[in-house]
This record gives sequence, structure tokens and C-alpha cells, in this order.
Amino acid sequence: MSSPAPAILVNDATKVYRRYGRRPHGTLKSALLSARRSAAGEGVVALDGVSFELPAGEVLGVIGANGSGKSTLLKLLSGIVRPTRGTVDVRGRLAALLELGAGFHPEISGRENIEITGLLLGLTKKEIARRFDEIVAFAEVEDFLDAPVKTYSSGMAVRLGFAIAAHVDPDVLLVDEVLAVGDEAFSHRALEKFSEFERLGRTLVFVSHDLSLIAERCRRVLYLERGRLVADGAAEEVVARYRDRVAEAEGERRLEAPGGVSRIGSGAAAIQSVRLLGRDGRPAGSVETGDSVALEMAVRAPEPLSDFVFGFQIATVAGCVVLGTNTALEGFLAERLEGDARICLRIPSLDLAPGVYAVDAAVHARDGAPYDYRRDARRFEVTAPRRSAGVWSPRRSWEFEGGISWKHRDNGG
Repeated sequence: MSSPAPAILVNDATKVYRRYGRRPHGTLKSALLSARRSAAGEGVVALDGVSFELPAGEVLGVIGANGSGKSTLLKLLSGIVRPTRGTVDVRGRLAALLELGAGFHPEISGRENIEITGLLLGLTKKEIARRFDEIVAFAEVEDFLDAPVKTYSSGMAVRLGFAIAAHVDPDVLLVDEVLAVGDEAFSHRALEKFSEFERLGRTLVFVSHDLSLIAERCRRVLYLERGRLVADGAAEEVVARYRDRVAEAEGERRLEAPGGVSRIGSGAAAIQSVRLLGRDGRPAGSVETGDSVALEMAVRAPEPLSDFVFGFQIATVAGCVVLGTNTALEGFLAERLEGDARICLRIPSLDLAPGVYAVDAAVHARDGAPYDYRRDARRFEVTAPRRSAGVWSPRRSWEFEGGISWKHRDNGG
């Protein structure tokens, strides 16, 4: 069986935004020469040589930090901007929701905006009339239909924009952070619409900072960094790589920036690095609850020490301590520390609830006098198939007896 025809073809897509200077020019010649230099060497590269192919019917996520090129990529796909170099080809009817109420005229009513936007997206007047009530009901703007759009809240505007885009029956739908501004009820309706599109074989591309949503809804994910495509693959693998990179960068920033990490001590021993190791033994920024992990610190003692204790503490970012231990509490009696050393605390099952946690690391004398204490030296994220309250998330199961029955059990997140 042949694979589906590509719905999107992107080849070496590059977008450079020109940066204009404010310096005055003495002559026309100097102005022209300056403009030429600016275009060639002072442009802002928003997207740099991105290539990928997306078969029809796939759901693609795009992730990356702010400024990584995600929105620029969607603007190229939607045709709002053209690439400086390379080609972008989207096949079929396209609908895009990239900004709140993008394309709406603020002075005219919601009713008129539905009609105008529908025409711009390729519907006939008859098709708009046939879908009009469904669009209004989905957006929940019945009471404001004849009011100017400028009087709408941001949530109303995005609901209306999404409703129109979703009901033009697009072959390709582009969405940028639409769920971030809607209420929970709208988010559920939007997710149901995504599932409907997927069942119908439509192609979806959407940007979101909600990594759990991306991993759950997308089969494939693009990870952009500073305009470049650094990963393209299965959703869980790419999301995990991005989470690890974010945690690694945050840890480096906190350790290196002045005042980034609270640090006290005499310096008789110094902590060189602090890492969380995942179940595969490699540094990790994100682990799943129940995983086997290890906390590791590298320490250097320039002069021999006979009195030393190594310790770790894990806490929520709000300051609730969930684990605190050290070698003295565990019964180790110090003899000698000199030069470089590595200390590793292994935890066979990290039964923490989903959330972000901070690690403190310390080397100190037995009486508590610090040689080097680093507060919040490393952060990591814990994920789980299901949400739970508190900080402890052990393996668990439910049992029921008597007159109890269940319609359905949702095995998702």
C-alpha cells in the first residue's frame, strides 16, 4: 500500500527579517550602501534551513522556546509571510488560527465577521449560511452576535476564530496556542474537534507550550531551537529530549549566573556539578514517576579532609521538602577526602507526583559547618500517566465491592 500523499512540503525554508538602523546618512550613496549591508549582514534569522515532509492525515506538533521560530514556521505555512529562501507547499484547503481574532474587523459585528472570514477561507455564501448556526453554537457567542468584535473578550474572540476555522472543513488546520486562552469547557470542545479531524484524515499542525498535550495528541513532533530544526521524530522521544535540554540549560544558568544559585561555605570542598541521572544512566531533565533515578554531585577538595558529609535534598519549587538525606544519617563514617570525587545517591523508584522539583546539594562537616552548600542547584520535572494531588504518587490500584458499576474508565492522562 502506498503512503499518503504529502499535505505539506517544506524545503530549506529560511526567513530573515531585515533590521533597520536609525543612523542618519549623509548622502544617497551612503544610504544605499548601508541598506545593502543591513540586508546582507544585519538581518534577524527567524528560521534557518528547515526541511520536512508531512503526509496527509498526520498530527504534527511544533515545540521550542520563545523565539525558536515556531510561529514563523506557521506563518510561512499559512502564507502570511513568504520565505527568504527555500520553498513551502501546502496542499488542500487551509485554515489557520495563529493569533487571537486574527483577521477580524473590530468595528463590525461577529455575524458580519463570520460571513467575511468564511468567504476569505473559501466558502460560498450558501456554505456559510448552512454552517452559521453550528459556528455560533460552538463559539458560544449567541448573545453577542450583533455586537462589534472589539467588545469581545479575548476568550470570545479566540472561540469565534477557532469555530470558523474548524467549520470550513479544512484539509490542513494550523493552530498556535489556541488552548492557552480558552476556559476548560472550550478546551474540551477543541480537543474533541482535533480528534474528529484526525478520524476524518485531516492534517493538523499546532504549536503549544503544553508538552503533555503535545505528547498525547501528536504522533510526530518538530523541535526548533534558534530557528533551526534540531529534532524531528516520535512525539514522546522529541518531547523528552526538549525537556532534558530545558532542564540542562536551566541548571547551567543557575550554577553559572551570579546570584543564580544560593551558595554558602568555607570552600574547603567545592561542588563542581549536580546532575539527575535517568533510568538509562544519562543526565535527564524529565523522568516519569516510579522511574529509577540517581542524584550525582562532583566534588573537589584541594586539601585533604577527614571530616566530611555529603547530602541531597529534593523539594517542590514552593519549598515543601519531600526528601532530605546525607551520608552521616545513612551511617557512613568519614576517613579521607582529597582531590576529585563523585557521589551518587540511587533511588530505585522515584514515586513523586507530577510537577517540577528542586535539588539542593551539600558537602559539610559533621557538625553542619558548610564547605559548599548549593540551594536549588538543579531542577527536574516528573511526569505521570495520570494526575494526582500532593507530592507522593506510589503504584496503586482500586478495588470495589457491592452495588457499584462503572460506565467507562478513561485510561488516558
